[in-house]
Formats: sequence, structure tokens, C-alpha cells
Amino acid sequence: MTESASRPSCIAVVDDDPALRESLAWLLESVGLATLAYGDGEAFLAADSAAHDAILLDVRMPGLSGLQVQQRLRERGDDTPIIFMTGHGDVLMAVTALKAGAFDFVEKPFNHQQLIDIVQQALAEHRRQRHERARLEALQARFDALRPKEREILIHVAEGKTSREIAEHLAISAKTVEIYRLRAMKALGAANLAELVRMVTALGLVPPLPDG
Repeated sequence: MTESASRPSCIAVVDDDPALRESLAWLLESVGLATLAYGDGEAFLAADSAAHDAILLDVRMPGLSGLQVQQRLRERGDDTPIIFMTGHGDVLMAVTALKAGAFDFVEKPFNHQQLIDIVQQALAEHRRQRHERARLEALQARFDALRPKEREILIHVAEGKTSREIAEHLAISAKTVEIYRLRAMKALGAANLAELVRMVTALGLVPPLPDG
């Protein structure tokens, strides 16, 4: 059973207003989402980050501000999507947060449907990022399991070199290059040359082609 199937997505609600925390928990739980509420940034940062799939974070709070909490999360590599909750006059702070990587912001008082829609979009983006990260980790593991010469040949192929050029560079026959290339492509699961190039590029082993 996958994580998403075993438990509902959980939203961290970080706000110093207990009435607002309670109303947001009720709203989110009414559409099948779980919530964990925190009265300040310090309490939230001390919690298990793996428990949160998205974060509703107030911009202005006693102690650490929402922007400071966002910075702490970035410093420890936490990419959980953040939706900032802003009051009147906080638009400039919200723009700063967006530039620092926040997913979106909503203004108080909330439009309930708009808030739910933004949370669902953030969850969908988080799932996409986790899937992509898992895919790249699996691809990296398969690449690392190749023989050194197979890895070297695949990089040269992705750079656009022909089998003859690779053979000359490595002082082996072109036929040997082809055998290594085909074996390595099979191990990676690349059905064709274009897919192989995309894989090697995704791993950061060759620079991406310029757009167009």
C-alpha cells in the first residue's frame, strides 16, 4: 500500500490565532484532509516534517515570522509546498515569499473554495515532485550499477559522439562500443537513443540542449 493510499494528505496549519486554526482544521477535514495545528513557528519547526504534505503558514506571528520559518525550511532542504496566509497590507511580504519559493498565498478572510483549491493544487505539485525525485533516484541507482566503461560510453553517446568517435577515444573497436551501449541502454530501460539522451541529461551528466 502506498503512502497516499494508507493515510490522507496532512496539512500543517501554522497560526497564532486558535480560532482560525480550529476553523481551518474543520474546513480541511471536511474535504478529507488531515491537519496538524501549531501556534507558532518554533513549535512547527520542532515537529516531524515528514508528517506534512503542505503547509498553511501565517505571515505575521509572534516569535519567528512566516518568512523566517520559510527560510529555516529552505536551509534544511524541506521542499514541502508553503501557502502563506496574509492579512490586509501583507501583499509585499507575500510577493517576497513567492520569490523565495512559496507555492501561493491567500488573503484573510478566506474564500473557502479558493483555499481548498489552492491546497489541492499544492498537494498535486508535491506528489509530482516526490514522484520525479523517486524516478531520478531509481535511474541514478541503475546508472551507478553499470560498469565504468558503460557509463563513459553512455555519456559520450549523449554528448552526440558517434560509435566510431567513441571507439577512437577509448581505443576499442566500434563493435565493442555498440555492445556496451546496447547492454547499458537495456539496463537503464531506455527504449531508444532519444530516451537515453533524456535520461543522461536528467541525471545532470551532460548539459541540457538549448530550447529550440
